[in-house]
Amino acid sequence: MTLTTPNTALEAPMDQTQMAREAREAPALCAQQLRLNADLVRDAGRQLRDLAPPFAATLARGSSDQAAAFAKFLLETHARVPTLSHAPSVGSLYHATSANFRNVPLIAISQSGRSPDLLAAAKDAREQGAIVIAVVNDAASPLAQLAQIVIPVHAGPETSVAATKSFVCMLVALTHLAAEWSQDEALLAALESTGEVLETAAIADWTDAVTLLQDASEMLVLGRGPTLPIAGEAALKLKETSSLHAEAFSIAEVAHGPMTLVGEGSAVLALAPLDVARTGLRDRLADFAARGAHVIAAGAPEDVAPAGLVLPSRTDVHPVLGAIAQIQSFYGLANALSLARGRNPDSPPHLNKVTRTL
Repeated sequence: MTLTTPNTALEAPMDQTQMAREAREAPALCAQQLRLNADLVRDAGRQLRDLAPPFAATLARGSSDQAAAFAKFLLETHARVPTLSHAPSVGSLYHATSANFRNVPLIAISQSGRSPDLLAAAKDAREQGAIVIAVVNDAASPLAQLAQIVIPVHAGPETSVAATKSFVCMLVALTHLAAEWSQDEALLAALESTGEVLETAAIADWTDAVTLLQDASEMLVLGRGPTLPIAGEAALKLKETSSLHAEAFSIAEVAHGPMTLVGEGSAVLALAPLDVARTGLRDRLADFAARGAHVIAAGAPEDVAPAGLVLPSRTDVHPVLGAIAQIQSFYGLANALSLARGRNPDSPPHLNKVTRTL
């Protein structure tokens, strides 16, 4: 399928947007990050094993909150540590952080490290004895200065409002931390191929999906296990860059209500996991296709065969890296779709790079 949209927004090459250029930098930056952070993340993992906390918590907003959901998946399935999402307002507005946070790792995730509510919540948690771990792009930011452990993501300056390379770098940093914390040999080994896997994902062409989505007003984005946070980030980017009302759902949960919204011409994007969470996906996609939905999917061929459009993706990789690779590929689609819909992906209306929520 060839993209032949006459929209004038496509007259400039797609790779000339700042969003596209920054997304394309992610594979090399992630490989560099793993080298630069090797000693400090190994030490952080050792500290966390010695600490042996009863649970962990995350603190984030926006795209960073999708990265936090990815961290929750990693810590619960690899480090076997229950992980909760700590709402920033609990600390920033209510000052109600529980004293049970004493000696509990609070992973605060932020590109800028400057959002006032995140800083206030992290400060409140630290005052209750939490161990604040900042996963942040700006290692000189106020959040980094507040934290006891700082894991820089080394994404470099990011000027496009829609975060891309910083998000991918966050996922890799969180995977690195989870791997060292859990001493999961398979995950540690998989990280060695991160640059190569993401490079392949960066050049995978997902733009055939543009013609199916260009006129859509709403859609579902599906994932499960490691790809559910990826679906969340994809839905967020579709809202930000294309003003497309996209909602993310679990492949399992979608049957509990959202299924009634899917019919003839509906758009569904499925980001299939490569692990046991793929169970039942083929039947779910077949159901959508039978209703006349435009089903677009990335994943193992045997799982996504009912889709009308199967996107190129790596299936010979660790499921965690496979999930990260999907968002790397998706950013190319998001950029192309935004342009096809006559929008500027670098500067979505009403949005700022640093969200100053109080």
